[in-house]
Parts: sequence; structure tokens; C-alpha cells
Amino acid sequence: MRLAVDKDNILEDVVASYETRIQSMEGFFQAAGHLFQDFQDSLFNTRAERIQINDQLRENLARNGSLRKKDFDRMMGVISSHLDHGEKEVRQLSQQYLDEQTRLVQQLKEGLSEFKDALIAGQGEKVQDLQTLIRSILSQQDQNKNEVASKLKELQHGQQQTSKMLRDLLAKGEELRIRDFKAMLAEFKRQRAERIAGQERRRRQVKDMLSEFKAKRTETEQDKSVEQQEGQKSNDLSL
Repeated sequence: MRLAVDKDNILEDVVASYETRIQSMEGFFQAAGHLFQDFQDSLFNTRAERIQINDQLRENLARNGSLRKKDFDRMMGVISSHLDHGEKEVRQLSQQYLDEQTRLVQQLKEGLSEFKDALIAGQGEKVQDLQTLIRSILSQQDQNKNEVASKLKELQHGQQQTSKMLRDLLAKGEELRIRDFKAMLAEFKRQRAERIAGQERRRRQVKDMLSEFKAKRTETEQDKSVEQQEGQKSNDLSL
């Protein structure tokens, strides 16, 4: 009798821990929304600074280095296009993350509901399968959070690096020459290539993780379907 009571308490603790996790995930959404907005505001402020520096550099190079303004704009287009794409990516990433987290919470709620039913029915094997599924969902949630945090930091770092390079050019004042501008562009392209290579590596890692998660989820759903079919057969035989 004592063992039965202890077992019930343990199971209640397991369910309670999952419910607490769901509540914390839902509460995180609102905070994440504010965080993403603050981050975007920061990027836009950096962009405003970049535009101001660009205007000053355009004037200085036209005066000191005889670089035509239209040539400056063409050469700077590489940087402007890349940074504008980064800002757009932040907006898309933020929305995709919140949408994905909402989907995971719904899956977690459904899995927890089935988990409770299986506990009540004493379906030990199904309990284990559902617990594995729930853990996989929680693991994916953590992975998504780490991924988006890493991506946002990377984008912010890239913006800051570019702003610093532009400020360093502007600080040269009357000594600024076209060769300095070209050297900055070459360094920007080098850093961009490094970031793209790093993004591709992380993209492959995430793809592998998602494939593993989907495989586990499919296996659990197939097991559930088999159990339902077997249950239906048993009911038919009893009739």
C-alpha cells in the first residue's frame, strides 16, 4: 500500500513538472516578444547611425579621394544590401520562433493529456512512449531557444562590426583615401564569408536534430495507431 502511494506521488510530481514547464513556456512568449522588439529597435538605431556615417564618408571621399558619389553608392551597395537583409531576417526569425514555440506548446499539452490518460489506464508502455515524446518536445524547445539567441547575437555582432569599420574610416578625416575604403570593403566581405560558413554549419546541425525529433514523433504516432487498431479488434471480437 505504501509503495502504491509513493508511486502515485511520483507520477503526480512528473505531471506537475510538465505542467509547470508549459506555463513557463507560455509566459516566455510575452517576454520574448518584447525582447525581439527591443532588438529590432537596436538594429534600426544602428542603421540610422550607419546612414549618417555613409553620407559623411561619401562627401569626404568625393573631396579627398576624387571618388564620385554614384561610385561610392555602388560600392557601398554590397554592405547596405547585406545589412538590410539581416534586419529583414531578424523580423522573420522572430515570428518563426514564436510560431514554432506556440506549436510545440500545443503538442506538449496534447502529449501531457494523453500521458495522464495512460497513467490512469495503467498503460505502462504507452506512458514510457509518451514520456519520451514529451522529453523530445522539451529538448526541441530548448534547441530552438538556443538557436534563435545565437542567431540574434550573430546579427547584432555583424552590425556592430560594420559600424565600427565605418566609424574608423570616418575618423581618418582628410587623410581618408579610396584605398582605405577598398580595404574596408575587402574586410567586410571576408567577415561575411566567415559568417555564412558558420551559418551553414549550424543549419546542417539543426536539420539533423529536427530529423531525429520527427522520426521519434512518427514512431510514437505509429505505435499509438497500432494500439488503437488492436483495441478495435478486441472490441470486435468481444461482440
